[in-house]
Order: sequence, then C-alpha cells, then structure tokens
Amino acid sequence: MTNDIYGPFPGGAEFLAALTEGQRARYEELGLNLDVVERRIADACTAAGRARDEVRLVVVTKTYPAQDSALLAALGVTDVAENRDQDAAPKAEQCRNLPLDWHFVGQLQTNKVRSVVRYANHVHSVDRPRLVESLSAAVLKAERPELGCLVQVALEKEDGEGEGRAGVSPAQVGALADAIADAPGLRLDGVMTVAPLSGPLAGDPARAFERLAEIATAVRTAHPAATMVSAGMSGDLEQAVAAGATHVRVGTAVLGVRSPLR
Repeated sequence: MTNDIYGPFPGGAEFLAALTEGQRARYEELGLNLDVVERRIADACTAAGRARDEVRLVVVTKTYPAQDSALLAALGVTDVAENRDQDAAPKAEQCRNLPLDWHFVGQLQTNKVRSVVRYANHVHSVDRPRLVESLSAAVLKAERPELGCLVQVALEKEDGEGEGRAGVSPAQVGALADAIADAPGLRLDGVMTVAPLSGPLAGDPARAFERLAEIATAVRTAHPAATMVSAGMSGDLEQAVAAGATHVRVGTAVLGVRSPLR
C-alpha cells in the first residue's frame, strides 16, 4: 500500500499501517490534543447546561501543512479553517478527496474571492457590502451551491475603538446581514467575532461574547435561519460556549505552536 494520506477514506488500520514514523508521531500528538480540546468543550457545555452537539469544533489549520489536515480528517475532524487564500487554495486542492468542510476566517480581499469560492463552504469574515457583491457574483459564475456567510462583528467599534480592524460595528450588522440575505448565491448563516483587543470589553471575553449573543439574537429576529454564532478560540472557548457560541475556532490547542509556513 502506498503512503497516500490524501485518499477518500482516511482512518482505520490500513491507514495507520501506511504512515511513516513521523506521520504516526504527529497523528498521535494531534489525537491527544484533540482529546483535551474535546473534553474542554464538553465540560463547558455541561457547565452552561447545553448539549455537546450544540457546539461544533472548527480546527484552524492556518500555517500548518496539508499533511496535518489529512491527519485531522483521519482523526474524525470534519471542519477546518484557513485565513489566507494563498495557503488555503493549494492545501484544499491537495485534500480535495477528504471529507473536510472548509471555512475561510481571515480578512478577505475582493481579488481573492474567485479562488476562495472554489473550496470554501463558509466565509466567517464578511465585513462590507462590496465583499457581499463580489462573493455573490463569484458564486453565481462558479455555478456552485450557496455559500454560507457570517457577518464579522468588531465589538470595539461600538465604542469608537478598533479603527482599521476587520469587522463592522454592532450598529452596522443589521444592514450587512440584510445585504447577505438578499444576495443571490449567498446564505446568511449568522455572526462571528474575535475577542476585542481595545475598548471596554478588551480582556473580558465573557462580556464580549455575551454582547455578541445579543447581536446574534437581533439578527435571528429578522433572519430566523441565521443561527450560527462563531466565537471563541484556544484561550477563551469556555466563555464562548457559555455565551451560546455554536462554532469555536481552535488552532494552537490542537496543532501546537510551530514555525509558520514560508
């Protein structure tokens, strides 16, 4: 058997037997890390009185090689995220036969949209009307299924902070959500945020995610199907789960700290 970890059916005894020594070591490392993260999510759900299946783990594989994505698929991971198209596009192509659902979570330039819609099923970082228009046009041209989109919320902008940071202020969320919902080829899935680095909510992810929950509720009032709340990373996933996040984006806690790809 060849060492093809990018085949359509990862996992199982034959897959493990075909791994090189280095691949097996990495597979075991990732498995241990995943177990720890899964326990954290389960414990957070229990503490919040939520069912474990209400929260989906999205493993952020940015800066890590395609081999890690394949090993994660073999470990049962179904959702992976990237933040730069120049890294994500070749990685997604290499892993095209694996049962992975690709999320784009980084700031997206309009000149990268045509590439992103070739592999991503979800874009968490929609932050301006022009991007909505570009995504819609690219999806229609590609004749692909609807693209799930989330409004990226920059919570610090509510208090006049965070100039230049990706995302819209809470006051702008409703209009952008409406634009996504009305755009052909796009599906409004919900909202996303990153814990703010400035303003009154900086350093307080619990309060930040509670504020996002309020915004998400307002969006669902107008768009009941927009139930997705993407929040929480390696250091604050518990607070995100407590506030109602449906998707947590975890990178370092699963993949570890390593040198970025050049």
